[in-house]
Amino acid sequence: MLIGRSVLLGVSGGIAAYKAAEIIRCLVKLEAAVQVVMTENATRFITPLTLQALSGQPVCTNLFDLDIESKIGHIQAARAAHLVVLAPATANLIAKMAAGIADDYLTTVLLATTAPVLICPAMNTRMYENPVTRRNLDSLRALGHHVLEPAEGSLACGEEGQGRLADTEDIVETAHRLLTPPTLKGRRVLVSAGPTWEPFDPVRFIGNPSTGKMGYALATVAARRSAEVCLVSGPSSLPEPLGVDVRRVVTALQMRDVICEMAPRMDAVIMAAAVSDYRPADVAPQKLKKFTDDLTVPLARNPDILADLGRSRGDSPYPVLAGFAAETENIVDNAKEKLEYKNLDFIVANNLTQAGSGFGCDTNQVKIIDRKGRITELPCLTKEAVAEFVLDRIERFIRKRAEHERP
Repeated sequence: MLIGRSVLLGVSGGIAAYKAAEIIRCLVKLEAAVQVVMTENATRFITPLTLQALSGQPVCTNLFDLDIESKIGHIQAARAAHLVVLAPATANLIAKMAAGIADDYLTTVLLATTAPVLICPAMNTRMYENPVTRRNLDSLRALGHHVLEPAEGSLACGEEGQGRLADTEDIVETAHRLLTPPTLKGRRVLVSAGPTWEPFDPVRFIGNPSTGKMGYALATVAARRSAEVCLVSGPSSLPEPLGVDVRRVVTALQMRDVICEMAPRMDAVIMAAAVSDYRPADVAPQKLKKFTDDLTVPLARNPDILADLGRSRGDSPYPVLAGFAAETENIVDNAKEKLEYKNLDFIVANNLTQAGSGFGCDTNQVKIIDRKGRITELPCLTKEAVAEFVLDRIERFIRKRAEHERP
């Protein structure tokens, strides 16, 4: 959603101004066009040359620059922006915005733009908690601006508290969401992700190499489209997607309990977790010792969570059910069998033996198969791009079923 979009990054004069360099780098990597506007005080913390080199465009700082302003540059910049991101936004800049003051390049652009504005405050905790600053932020929210709350932690002044500029990843993700049409607004989507670990003593378990990347990408993309998202995650080291309700579990039985309890309230369930098919029949209360060379662990079958959902749904159109089939042979035939057996709307199949596909990869190459046997084969894409295709399919099912429900 950022490819070809114009993002105006406003940088004001706080110590966090140095983080603008990383924000620009991330936006440019996502192929956004970044126009940087700096206040005079911001140039005392980081040079315009640095940000110009990263953005690939001249940095606007002087409202009376004869070259840039020969064509009323501040108005052009305001018109061209699809999104304005203010990072860092100091208490001074926030106060000026709330009062409608336009005495420099950045504040003039802010009065002229009609693009969404994302304010990322960064300041001392006491300044942030000051009733005047809180009032100003409330006023800006009431005007339709968006505020990404600052993080808590160590501040430049040596104090601890809320006031640090939000993490770059969160700023970029919020920008993504503000530029993504809210096509799933009002819809609830449940996604499962990661492996399950099935212990046979307190320190050992049976598991698989799943990292959760595909499921986390699905949850992220659904949230970008303004869905209310619940992510049921097995053990994973991935950061929690911004604004997503994450429920952490370890075993297949725990995952089953959470998903089956929540699924009836969902518009769609996407089962991307690599759930262990078996678990140890008995769990030793203490660590098993190496008394013999061989160890036999009796296994019990785990429930098939998605098949249970399919059976309980019956002929009902809700929730929309989608599953993943990770296979090593007979990919299409095995996936179709799972599709029918589990009563799914569609299934996403991938070959674990194929390069760039499967556990731990940042990419995936999949085939999407529906109940009529139609196959959509995708090239090797990032898992986030695959998630876009899957969510497009989810949206189509929800849209068609909503049309049938109309009187």
